[in-house]
Amino acid sequence: MEEKSVNKTNSNGYTFLFAVIMVLVVASVLAFTATSLQPIQRENVRQEKMQSILATIGVETDRAGAEELYNQYITEAVTLNQKGNVKEDVDAFTVDLAKELKKEPIDQNYPLYIANYEGSKYYIVPLRGNGLWNAIFGYISLKDDVNTIKGATFDHLGETPGLGAEITKEWFRKSFENEKIFDSNGNLIGVSVVKGDIDPSDKGDNKVDAISGATITGDGVSDMISERLQRYLPYFKQQTEIKVATK
Repeated sequence: MEEKSVNKTNSNGYTFLFAVIMVLVVASVLAFTATSLQPIQRENVRQEKMQSILATIGVETDRAGAEELYNQYITEAVTLNQKGNVKEDVDAFTVDLAKELKKEPIDQNYPLYIANYEGSKYYIVPLRGNGLWNAIFGYISLKDDVNTIKGATFDHLGETPGLGAEITKEWFRKSFENEKIFDSNGNLIGVSVVKGDIDPSDKGDNKVDAISGATITGDGVSDMISERLQRYLPYFKQQTEIKVATK
């Protein structure tokens, strides 16, 4: 009986030691793999960001071709302060809106991308706001009158599939094309996502049709568009070549 007890004790100890070693080995492998993949993941994110920016002006591409087309069509990338002045020491592409929105507006950096595509000039503004469950974000491009939307892209961190997550769909994004962001009095009000009988051909009503069952996400899209665009008014007012009068 004593010998069996000793063998059982030894067996349990061996099993425990083996389990500890395996946990350490697996953890080390996973940590090494995660560290090794970080540069690839960062590059993928960088290319996908270029894809999203380009998509707002109608340039569709895969990740592999994004950088070449970005360099071809994005002629400027500037960072503005609250007064609309360019900050020479801040790289617009590296500005993290998630961090910026935690600051007071006076301390925020406002990245702006300027594109020239098929002979036309576009201003591309990054967006970020709150959906139902988490952050929503994207880009919106304005034609050279800074009143007419060329295109928009939206994404999210946790909206409901089939409901709020529909903001990523082409049909929703395309509903913003050629909508105006100023009202008839020259006040910037953005574009509202609203329920009701919306005429998609009326591009001067500052409205697009809402997603059924996703009211809060739609309100988040409306809010982030108007809030973010308001921050760029000081810059647009300084541009003498802009055709529309802004208030």
